Amino acid sequence: MSVFKNLPEAPVAAKKPVTDTRHGITRTDDYAWLRADNWQAMFKDPSILDPEIRKHLEAENAYMNAAMDDTKALQKTLFAEMRGRIKEDDSSVPVKDGPFAYGSLYVTGGEQPRYFRIPRDADSKDETIRHVLLDGDKEGEGKSYFRLAGLDHSSDHSRGLWGYDDKGSEYFTLKVRDLSTGEDLADVIENTGGGGAWAPDGKSFFYTVLDDNHRPSKIFHHVLGTPQADDRLVYEEKDPGFFMSVGGSLIDDFIYIDIHDHETSEYRLLSTKELTAEPKLVAGRVIGLEYEMTEGGDVFYILTNADGAKDFKIMEAPVEAPGKENWREVVPHKPGTLILSHMAYARHLVWLQRREGLPEIVIRDRKTGEEHAIAFAEEAYALGLSGAAEYETDIIRFSYSSMTTPSQLFDYDMATRERTLLKTQEVPSGHNPDDYVTRRIFAPSWDGTKVPVTLLYRKDTPLDGSAPCLLYGYGAYGITIPAGFNTNCLSLADRGFVYAIAHIRGGKDRGFSWYEDGKMAKKTNTFKDFIAAVDYLNQEKFTSYANIVAEGGSAGGMLMGAIANMAPEKFTGIIAAVPFVDVLNTMLDDTLPLTPPEWPEWGNPIDSREFYDIIAGYSPYDNIEAKSYPAILALGGLTDPRVTYWEPAKWVARLREKTTGNEPILMKTNMDAGHGGASGRFQRLEEIAFEYAFAIKVAGRM
Repeated sequence: MSVFKNLPEAPVAAKKPVTDTRHGITRTDDYAWLRADNWQAMFKDPSILDPEIRKHLEAENAYMNAAMDDTKALQKTLFAEMRGRIKEDDSSVPVKDGPFAYGSLYVTGGEQPRYFRIPRDADSKDETIRHVLLDGDKEGEGKSYFRLAGLDHSSDHSRGLWGYDDKGSEYFTLKVRDLSTGEDLADVIENTGGGGAWAPDGKSFFYTVLDDNHRPSKIFHHVLGTPQADDRLVYEEKDPGFFMSVGGSLIDDFIYIDIHDHETSEYRLLSTKELTAEPKLVAGRVIGLEYEMTEGGDVFYILTNADGAKDFKIMEAPVEAPGKENWREVVPHKPGTLILSHMAYARHLVWLQRREGLPEIVIRDRKTGEEHAIAFAEEAYALGLSGAAEYETDIIRFSYSSMTTPSQLFDYDMATRERTLLKTQEVPSGHNPDDYVTRRIFAPSWDGTKVPVTLLYRKDTPLDGSAPCLLYGYGAYGITIPAGFNTNCLSLADRGFVYAIAHIRGGKDRGFSWYEDGKMAKKTNTFKDFIAAVDYLNQEKFTSYANIVAEGGSAGGMLMGAIANMAPEKFTGIIAAVPFVDVLNTMLDDTLPLTPPEWPEWGNPIDSREFYDIIAGYSPYDNIEAKSYPAILALGGLTDPRVTYWEPAKWVARLREKTTGNEPILMKTNMDAGHGGASGRFQRLEEIAFEYAFAIKVAGRM
């Protein structure tokens, strides 16, 4: 029996059939009208949204509010718990760079960070010496949405480049701040990707511009004091299928232009001694060849999958001749050990790798070749390598946590191997790790593959099938979901939930092949792995089908749509945040921001009948049938350029039309935000509290 009582009539979207014929196949889409024809302009000015579409989205929000009205008190309680676990006046440990150390902080009640600096060797806890460079709360005052893109200081420490997005559309405005006076210069750069790279003299910088289809298509060079219209075009990427970014090196010798899609890379280099020269190509793009570069004095270190190194290896090449013909192996390929990232310092080469599903940091003495790893003991954990801001150093920084262990920040001396604990995450309301259990289990999938599942629950939780469970999944783009400390999910664990993460194929949790086996023609492995995790949790009585709520966002929202179609009877509820559920239509629309760059991930159904059929076979929107669906909550953002608002809107309309069950299909559209949801730290907690309240309600634990 449904826990939703006395609901008003659900909105019924009008049907306005639109037909589309591809490869001789004709499809009819009754809800295509929900896609605004002027979406490009609407992302920059949401007020111009078609009134009929706005009316429908607002009706959906009203229906959702009615369905969730009895959870308002619970939402407030959850929010208070989550906020109580955050140290509101928290401050980062500043990172040393030249004469200063740079950090960020929050003030009590503040939504946005403040960026500050102190003298290099000063006591970071002495608040009187902090020089606040940028106050995010002040800059975002009066705006319903405001997201900072950080603050990047010039090499001479005189100026800072900062950016903001005040609509959620991810078009960032860049400004330049005089760091001594706190005043912004007259320079204002519009429609950027959010960051840039300073020239060493601090008098100019490089940045990426997004075109009308929200693609990073051009790199410009801006000289301070000149209008944006006069900026020099440094490089233009003509292929809409490639992403592009610009960055600098620790040594300030080069500007890097990184061009890539999901399977192919290309770098172009600009010497900072010749800022007006043409960028030089390192290795031309070859489909399937990936590489990343970092500078190490007289050599570049290149992380690559060249020559069949599926899990990557590290090469080196002379700075004056970095072409592929001069690459020489430094760290060999080890099948099953995936190298994720690398960085170089004056005396050491450092990389982060994943072995047997767990991350580790490896350090190599550049002179002797001696290597050692930083070891950890827990069964499942998360590791972050932030490195250092200076090249001439033996000290790097990393973070460590597990599902039960709050995050710890360390400085590590690569020469002496001494580890210094700088900070342990504070949980003001209290946290006893001994009250909880974290485990990593393995669920057999349809083909015998063992799928890792990380669990968190209280020690006193009964494991007899009666416990409710929130099972999270993503499974795309090679992204690994870390088994790290998350104070929010403690609110579920404390209510008897088993909180679980399914590390399904499509991520890189078990090496690069784990990613390959969950993309393109093998995409359905992702969905089958998630269902296998559900089956195993039920079989082993960690929970039961009647108590499982599934959650995923973006590409993980596609997962939610797929498993809703494939096994709706195995879930009591599904939460799909900014869900990529209209996959076939989106991949057929090459005007959308991410479509051409996404073809290497999903396949190109425009050119290929094979991939048309594959995507049509699992696309959640296209596979909705007359069956009983569980309670579903979809969340979208009006100005989301990644998963457009009309994907969840169309999905919900068709689900509600087709379902034969009694459970409600709900949709919440944030009319003031995009893909990431609310921008403030506490505003975001309110959204999580709302999602958790839905999970608690559908699991019958109100």
